[in-house]
Amino acid sequence: MELNYHHIGIPTGEVREDEGYLEGSGVHFSGYDRSAYGVEWLRFDEDSPLPEVVKTVPHVAFQVDDVREAVQGKKVIVEPNSPTEGILVAFIEENGAPIEFIQITSSEEQVFTRRE
Repeated sequence: MELNYHHIGIPTGEVREDEGYLEGSGVHFSGYDRSAYGVEWLRFDEDSPLPEVVKTVPHVAFQVDDVREAVQGKKVIVEPNSPTEGILVAFIEENGAPIEFIQITSSEEQVFTRRE
């Protein structure tokens, strides 16, 4: 399985400009589109259903061809799901840290925009 770096997600309590919002996850996100290195800030609603480790510990995200294959045999903390059209994501825990796998099912330009 090939892992390609996608972004780093950093939890914050600070409201940041141009936040997007994932209603089902209770997460506000920003910065990815302005970062050449994939730095994404994440702010969570108090009632966000995501695991505490995802809400408090930075995570690294890797793009994979098959999310379900990527999580096989791993400690899955967020089951494969589609938070927005065009992507499938899942989280595992590795050595106490969250790791995100992302499978892009539409063209990346339709799902993500990032400055190069």
